[in-house]
Amino acid sequence: YNNVFGYYLEVRNTFKDKVPPEWIRKQTLVSAERYITEELKQYEEKIFGAEERIAALESRIYADLVEQIRGNIARIQQNCRILARLDVLADFALLARERNYCRPEMDEGLSLDIRDGRHPVIETLMAPGEEYVPNDIFLDDKKQQIIILTGPNMAGKSALLRQTALIVLMAQTGCFVPAASARIGWFDKLFTRVGATDNISRGESTFMVEMLETSMIMHNLSARSLVLLDEIGRGTSTYDGMSIARALVEYIHEHGHGAKTLFATHYHELNDLEGLFPRVKNYHIAVKESGKQVIFLRKLREGGVAHSFGIHVARLAGMPPEVIDAAERTLRALEREGTRAPEAAREEEGLQLSFFQLDDPTLSALRDELKAADLNNMTPLQAFDLLRNMKKELGL
Repeated sequence: YNNVFGYYLEVRNTFKDKVPPEWIRKQTLVSAERYITEELKQYEEKIFGAEERIAALESRIYADLVEQIRGNIARIQQNCRILARLDVLADFALLARERNYCRPEMDEGLSLDIRDGRHPVIETLMAPGEEYVPNDIFLDDKKQQIIILTGPNMAGKSALLRQTALIVLMAQTGCFVPAASARIGWFDKLFTRVGATDNISRGESTFMVEMLETSMIMHNLSARSLVLLDEIGRGTSTYDGMSIARALVEYIHEHGHGAKTLFATHYHELNDLEGLFPRVKNYHIAVKESGKQVIFLRKLREGGVAHSFGIHVARLAGMPPEVIDAAERTLRALEREGTRAPEAAREEEGLQLSFFQLDDPTLSALRDELKAADLNNMTPLQAFDLLRNMKKELGL
C-alpha cells in the first residue's frame, strides 16, 4: 500500500509471465511490477469508506435513541430521583447498622446536646486495637452559648469542632449520627473558620483571608447559627490576635443573637471571660504528663488550661535536640518574666510609659534641651520658638 496507488499486488520479474491478463499494471520497478485488480479496488473502496459509514451509523443510532428518550424524559428523571433517594437511604441504613449510629431527636428548640459524639471519618481510620474517644457537647442560648476550648496541640480540638459540625449536618440530612444520643434543634446556618489559607491572586494574606471570613460570619449570625472558630488571630502578633479573639467572643455573646459557638484557641488568657459573661464556659482537652512525655487523653473536660505543649509537639515532629533544648530554655525564661509581670504591672498601674524612657538619641537631646530651658524666665515667644525647634528636630 502507498498513498499514490492505494493497495496493490507486487510480482517479482521472475514470475511476471504468470500474471493473469485481467490484472492491470500500475508501476514497473527494476526487479518487480505492481498490479491492481477490480476485486482489489472494490475492497479498497470498502476500507476507505468504512470510517464514514461507521460515523453515519453511529449518528443514526444516536438520533433514534434521543428521539425515544425525548418522549420519556419526565419518567426517566422521576426514576433517577427515586433511585438516588433509595441509594442514599440504603447507605444511611448501612452506616447506621455497621458503625453503631443513633437516631437523633430533632426539635424546634435552640439547644444542641450530643452524648458520646464521634467523628464519622476519623473513627474509621483508627489503628487496629484503638478506639475513638467520644465526647459530649452541650450548647444552648441560656446557660452555655459559647465554649472556649483550650488544650495542647494535637489533642483533638479541631477534630471536636469538625465532628460537631458533621453530626449536625448528618442529622439535618436525615441520617443517623455517630453518638450514643443526640438532641438537636435545627440550624439555619453553619459557619466554620478553620485552617489557614491565602489568596495570592487577590493580594490577600493568610491573616486577611481569616479576617474577611470571620467578618462575614459576624455579619450573618442568627439564633439558629452554629459557629466553629479555630485559633482565630494566630496570624498576627500575640497581643493583636488575643485582642481580636477576645472581642469576637464578647461580640457573639452580646450581639450574636444567641448563636451557638465553639471557639478553639491557644490564647489561655481568654479563660477569664467565663467570669465576665454568663453564657461563656471554659473546657479543655485533657492530657497526662509523665516526665517529658505527654499522653493525649482526647477527653473533653470542664475548665481551661494554661499550657499548649507546643515544644512537645516539635519533639514529636523530629526537631533537632538543640532546637528543643533552646526552646525549653527560652520558655522557662519567658515564664519567669511572666511571674514578675503582674507585680510590675501593679507597681506601674495608672502610670503611662515616660516619653523619655525610649532609647533614642533625638529624644535624649530634647530631654537635655528641656532640662536646660529656664521656663520661669522665658517669654511666651521664646517658649513658642523652643517648641517649634523641638518639632523641627522630631520631623513634625
